[in-house]
Amino acid sequence: MSHYALLILPSANRVYAGAAVALVQAELAVFGESVLGNRITSIDTDLIGGVPYVVFECDDLSERDTAILANLSSLYALFAVEGGLLRPIAAPSLDRFDDDLITIQRYPGKTNEQFTKLLLNITALASDFAGTMLERKFTVLDPLCGRGTTLNQVLMYGWDASGIEIDDRDVDAYAVFIQRWLKDKRLKHQSDLSQVKRDRRSLGRRLTATFAASKDDYRAGIVQRLEVINADTTLLPDFFRPASIDLIVTDAPYGVQHGSRTKGKELSRSALDLIADNAPAWARVLRPGGAIGIAWNTHVTSRDDAAAALDAAGLQV
Repeated sequence: MSHYALLILPSANRVYAGAAVALVQAELAVFGESVLGNRITSIDTDLIGGVPYVVFECDDLSERDTAILANLSSLYALFAVEGGLLRPIAAPSLDRFDDDLITIQRYPGKTNEQFTKLLLNITALASDFAGTMLERKFTVLDPLCGRGTTLNQVLMYGWDASGIEIDDRDVDAYAVFIQRWLKDKRLKHQSDLSQVKRDRRSLGRRLTATFAASKDDYRAGIVQRLEVINADTTLLPDFFRPASIDLIVTDAPYGVQHGSRTKGKELSRSALDLIADNAPAWARVLRPGGAIGIAWNTHVTSRDDAAAALDAAGLQV
C-alpha cells in the first residue's frame, strides 16, 4: 500500500480556507467510491514541515487515477510519500484554459470558485457517467446562473454550458465578460446576444457562443457551446428539450444576492419554494442517469425539506 499527500490550494476566502481540509477529505472519499473502486483508504490530515496536508493510502496510482484526482477542487500539488520525503506526481487536470476564466470576475455575492468546482465534481460523480469523466463532454445546466461562475468552471473542463438567469444586469455583465475573454484569448469563436420570440411574443434574450481551444479544433468541429437565457427559471422547459442535460448544478438563493420569481410571485428568497416549484422541470430536462447538485443554506431550509421536494418531483436523493 502506497502513501500519498495532497497540498491544498490556498483560498483568499478566510471562511472557506478554514473548511477546506474537511471538504477536500470528503471530496476525496467521493472520488474514491465513485471512480477509483474504493481503493482510497486512511484519509486523514498530517503536518509535514509545519504545513497541513491531506494524506491517504492507495495501491499504486495509475496515470488515469492521477488524471482523475488532478480535478479535486482544492488540489495544489500531489505527492507520493516515500521514506519521509515527498515525491511530486504530475497530475494533468481537465482544465483547458487559463485560470483567469474562473478568477477574473469579482462582484458581491460571487460563489467561491473552489466550492463551485467541488459542487460540479460531486454532481458529475453522482451521475451514471462518472466513469467517463475524463472522456465525456458533459452538457451542464445552471438554472440560476447569475454571472456565470458555474458556467465558467464547466467551460474550463471542456464541457458545454447552459444557464438561465432572470436578472438583466447579470446577463449583460456576463455577456460583456465572456465575449471580451474570448477575444483577449484570441480563441476562434462565434457569439451572439439576441431576442427569443415565439408566436410574436418575446420569451427573453439568448446569449450563445461557440468556440474551441485551438484553431485546428475549430476547423475540425471540435467545439464547445455556451448558452445563457435571460428569463425566469420557471420558463426553462420553453428553452431546453426533455432529457437533453447531463448535469444540473446550481447555488440556490439564500439571501440578498440571490432570488427568483416563481409562478408569478414576487422575487423569492426561499430555496425551498424555488426547488419545489422548479424541480419537476429540472427533472424533465435531465437525461436518464444524470444528476442534480444544489447548494443552499441549511440554516434556512433543512435538507429533509429540500429532499422531500426533490423526491416529489421523481428524483432519487
